[in-house]
Amino acid sequence: MRSDVDSDVLSPAAVAATPGADLDWWRTAVIYQVYVRSFADGDGDGTGDLAGVRSRLPYLASLGVDALWFNPWYPSPLADGGYDVSDYRDIHPMFGSLADAEVLIEEAAELGIRTIIDIVPNHVSADHPWFRAALEAGPGSPERERFWFRPGGGEAGEQMPTDWVSSFQGPTWTRTSNPDGTPGEWYLHLFTPEQPDLNWNHPDVRREHEDVLRFWFDRGVAGVRIDSAALPIKDARFPALPDSPGPGEHPHVDRDEIHDIYRAWRAVADTYEQPRVLVGEVWLEDAARFARYLRPDEMHTAFNFDFMTQPWDAAAMRASISRTLAEHAPVGAPATWVLSNHDITRPVTRYGREDSGFAFDRKRFGMPTDVERGTRRARAAALLTAALPGSLYIYQGDELGLPEVELPVELIEDPMHFRSGGVDPGRDGCRVPLPWERAGASLGFGTDDARSPWLPQPGTWAALSVAAQEADPASMLHLYRAALAHRRSDADLRAGALTWLDLGDHAIAFRRGDAFASVTNLGEGPIALPAHHSVHLTSSPLADGMLPPDSTAWLAIEPPSGESATRRTTK
Repeated sequence: MRSDVDSDVLSPAAVAATPGADLDWWRTAVIYQVYVRSFADGDGDGTGDLAGVRSRLPYLASLGVDALWFNPWYPSPLADGGYDVSDYRDIHPMFGSLADAEVLIEEAAELGIRTIIDIVPNHVSADHPWFRAALEAGPGSPERERFWFRPGGGEAGEQMPTDWVSSFQGPTWTRTSNPDGTPGEWYLHLFTPEQPDLNWNHPDVRREHEDVLRFWFDRGVAGVRIDSAALPIKDARFPALPDSPGPGEHPHVDRDEIHDIYRAWRAVADTYEQPRVLVGEVWLEDAARFARYLRPDEMHTAFNFDFMTQPWDAAAMRASISRTLAEHAPVGAPATWVLSNHDITRPVTRYGREDSGFAFDRKRFGMPTDVERGTRRARAAALLTAALPGSLYIYQGDELGLPEVELPVELIEDPMHFRSGGVDPGRDGCRVPLPWERAGASLGFGTDDARSPWLPQPGTWAALSVAAQEADPASMLHLYRAALAHRRSDADLRAGALTWLDLGDHAIAFRRGDAFASVTNLGEGPIALPAHHSVHLTSSPLADGMLPPDSTAWLAIEPPSGESATRRTTK
């Protein structure tokens, strides 16, 4: 697929590569997540940058992706990996310049790759001009009305205004100091103190974000991923957190008023000749509440965290797939499928553990894993997710089968680690810079004379580098390329409905359309495959025609006869 970007921004070559009719590209797209700091280092300073990404665009095109999603690339003090944004209309100097971003968007479009960027509506950086002005202006000022400043409780205002708990653990309020040094008001931050929450009741906040969307859409960005999309609206009464809040009753999660924000954003996105796409990060257990974000006048898609956090268990994963498709069906939105991201333990490590699911509160140092078993399962999961209806997200390095890295404590930067009292190892272990070559100080991440990467790469990663896997037809990289190529060319995979096949309690098996089937064996012994006339692809070699444990096979099968007691169709 080609990029949907504006003709007044791009070169003639990029415009020629833009498909005017493919407005629904996002429904089946393969989207590759780029964590810029760890992708590729173009200037040799040890940190990934936009020049590095540009140098690797041919690799991304050869992988077969339709779009790139960039984590925040804006100026930021990096208190939380760039999610503390100080200026939405520029690029962090460590990554390059605004001009570099514009060229990257154009060059990617020329290769048929769209660009999606992160927007963080819940908060800004404490270094943002608005927040600095609010601190200087003092209590009762118009500048403070853009945030949530409140007096404290107790005789001297020493108590926090609420007992709300941070998403990063710990308190959600920080007290300011008055110009004379005396304690002042408190301000709200659902994440770190360096990320003050915005007051979305204020017209300046709404107007500013809509202008930021136009700023990037005008530069050819095809869409935005909306961070913590259910959080921006707060109950201005600041009540205590209920033990079991009902739908819409939580004081700072999934408030009903939040949908007005995204309707306004959708209106902005739809003004473009090729409408821009809104992708939400929405963590909600309530299926009906989740689906509301995907109504036709709101977001186009939302991340599917339910599937990503499931253990390696056929019943759990099958139930999650069914749940996901059922949640999306009422609003006609496509599901999204993802195995990891910049916050989640990598699949190779996660699937090799006794507890193969994921939850933030269960992350601890020293958790053992069987990497060989985890790799087999990650290969099988890659084919399973690529065969499901909807769009597919790939986090950088998963196509190489990289494991999670347990970093020395002194190298950890992630605030989740520190705010947990040092119990949580944090998220930096999935953010270690990628290996591109078999040798060199940074395994090709930077130039030959580059500084060491900002996080150290394990020496064993030389065998997992792009160069090493290019030479190995059985590698994870070749598996991903083959899967994405087949996904693109197979009409059933592009548009066919999902029909469950019953191959026993330990298998996840389904038909797509008339002639494609996917079978994943999550049991302890081999299983027989359904009748088929050829095998498209397998994650592990078949043994005497049987599918081994922890493996997936893609099959070409005969069209259904119309009668089967073992199938059920989900649109």
